[in-house]
Amino acid sequence: MLKGIPKILSPELLKILCEMGHSDRIVIGDGNFPAESMGKDAYVIRMDGHNVPEILDAILTVFPLDTYVEKPVNLMEVMPGDTVETPIWDEYEKVVSKHDERGKDAIGTIERFKFYEESKKAYAIIATGESALYANIILQKGVV
Repeated sequence: MLKGIPKILSPELLKILCEMGHSDRIVIGDGNFPAESMGKDAYVIRMDGHNVPEILDAILTVFPLDTYVEKPVNLMEVMPGDTVETPIWDEYEKVVSKHDERGKDAIGTIERFKFYEESKKAYAIIATGESALYANIILQKGVV
């Protein structure tokens, strides 16, 4: 046990977060995200019993967001014509604002298929049990 480290962060995940360098990316995927196929060249961490906001909050406790890019946090855009609501994005704004002074200005969106392409380049992908739709998120690491 360590002091000040959220208990949800496993030793495996902490090791990966430490290994990541400036501008490396990590994806937190919802329960529908194809983590294993997207993560063929990445570390894939299973966190099926957890949801994205709690994982995001824990990670941002120890993970600096990149200050050299305008949007170090990116969400998967809702497909045109899809009527899905995304209230989970409001939760993301609160969590990001808690850890980064840019708040919601640090958050962008990426078209769905471009999101998949960017995910294939990620250092790591976390597979969660999140049931909200369009709950996928990419974080880009900054410096301490």
